[in-house]
Amino acid sequence: MYPDSEILFAPHCIPELRDLRGTRWARLVDRVASLPDGHIDVLGFSLLVVELSSCLTCDLDSYRATLGCCTCAQRSVSGFKGGDEELVALFEEKRCEVRDYLASDEVPRPIASLSQGASV
Repeated sequence: MYPDSEILFAPHCIPELRDLRGTRWARLVDRVASLPDGHIDVLGFSLLVVELSSCLTCDLDSYRATLGCCTCAQRSVSGFKGGDEELVALFEEKRCEVRDYLASDEVPRPIASLSQGASV
């Protein structure tokens, strides 16, 4: 019923975002798409798309889920109102966030709605 919907943006969709914007964006996508899934640039790029696409508010009953993650990501990237320079700068910011998080000893807090009333 739903086309290839993941919980969050998946790296296999990265190449599908290449031709949605200008040359600078295409070069970034080409570089990130050539890296292994766990690379910090792939993680930063994925975080960028997760935030642009509002993946954290998507669920199987939403219109976005019926589109599938790759199509939703394409719509989000192509609909971004800023220029390529701003989008690439956001990527660099997200990559730094991932790098800083991985370098820290920080443990993510549980999401309140999951931790309240959840039985183990």
